[in-house]
Amino acid sequence: MDLSLVIPLYNESESLDELNKSIISVLHKTNIKYELIYVDDGSIDNSWKTLNKISQKNPKIYACRFQRNYGKSMALSAGFKKCNGKIVITMDADLQDDPNEILSLYKMVDKNNYDIVSGWKKKRYDSIIFKNIPSKLFNWAARKASGIKLNDFNCGIKAYKSSVIKQIELTDGMHRYIPVLAKNCGFNKITEKVVQHHPRKYGKTKYGADRFMKGFLDLLTLSFIQRFGKRPMHFFGLFGTSILFVAFIFSIYLGIDKLFINQSGRLITERPEFFIALATMIIGLQFFLAGFLGELILRTRKRKDNYMIVEEIGGDK
Repeated sequence: MDLSLVIPLYNESESLDELNKSIISVLHKTNIKYELIYVDDGSIDNSWKTLNKISQKNPKIYACRFQRNYGKSMALSAGFKKCNGKIVITMDADLQDDPNEILSLYKMVDKNNYDIVSGWKKKRYDSIIFKNIPSKLFNWAARKASGIKLNDFNCGIKAYKSSVIKQIELTDGMHRYIPVLAKNCGFNKITEKVVQHHPRKYGKTKYGADRFMKGFLDLLTLSFIQRFGKRPMHFFGLFGTSILFVAFIFSIYLGIDKLFINQSGRLITERPEFFIALATMIIGLQFFLAGFLGELILRTRKRKDNYMIVEEIGGDK
């Protein structure tokens, strides 16, 4: 299999048939062996009926339906597990991504040996205030935090080597940062390509302005995980040990002062230094134990899928 196309969707029944025909029209002109993987993220419209209909005409289509809406990250994760192609391309189902970009993205990975080619919607047809400006701020922050020079981290259309998507582990909300996750795994050949962006033709966007705030929070989480995710003791333990050291210094000072210097002075429990020593001791122990428990959880956890597939079409199921 040369190419796997992964398309997550949520309530896109009106656009699916047109999108499917456009993709097949583009790929039919080539000798590329491909598969189409649709992941219905718990749609409540007629999306699943439409997928049933279009799959009957094309044995290259696999589709699965979630029990409920789990989010784009989980939809992509499910799609990635079904991929058989040596190159994987993702795109949205709302017709804002142009299927004519598929071949150029495919060739950039295949011929130029890139690990990831990310689309860049340089000219957008979205709301300037609610999408364009927040998107620019978000991408600026992501570039600074990750060191990856991409202009559009959140673009839905991207191309990957299969080794990339099989290696990374997607959790909720992290689909925006697949290039960052890939870089952390050692995949450094990452570039971008300007792609055509179309106005939304059917329905309305599934994302509100709050997604950018969630994106910034996810970026903070990812930055922390990038540095300490596999060794939480390096953060919590170091911080806790430092605080405990402060508690130890105050305790030694109080002991020496009471035993040898000012024996007839105030009781130790009446001095502010005592409460500083007590508070720092408790806080330091809490941080230390948090790091220790984090290490135990990492070493004993059993990973399982955070989604439930209730129905499948085509493929080996």
